[in-house]
Amino acid sequence: MTMSHKETPPKPKLQTPKSIFLEEARESTNPYAIYTKSLMVDGRKVLTDPEGYILNMDEWSEDFARAQAEREGLVLTDEHWQVIHFIREYYEDHNVQAQVRDMVMHFRTLWGPDKGNSRHLHDIFPMGGPQKQGNRVAGIRKTKGEH
Repeated sequence: MTMSHKETPPKPKLQTPKSIFLEEARESTNPYAIYTKSLMVDGRKVLTDPEGYILNMDEWSEDFARAQAEREGLVLTDEHWQVIHFIREYYEDHNVQAQVRDMVMHFRTLWGPDKGNSRHLHDIFPMGGPQKQGNRVAGIRKTKGEH
């Protein structure tokens, strides 16, 4: 008996930094590939963890941000740069990561209520929001316990 309906093709899986890394690590001949990843920035390797969080925050540069964003399929706009600089300045001033509510309060003042909200911040950083993807691109390490 044959079916009369057409089979729908499977939906492509959304590639995340972690899934991309694991795929590359499986193909690597480096025994430590599962623990670190590198990103070429200005002709030098900058080490990140498997998810793309920078290991040495002193190695961050705007070129790193561009390279990490490209790795994640993110095209940086002026809004992204404003968030990236806020994240970095907040970390420098407080020695902790900015919470989304801190970002919302700051950007609501700058951008108004239509864009200065959690939804918009998650829209411009679609792979984990401003706290995950934003921190990766801004060169802030992952917080302990974050997964």
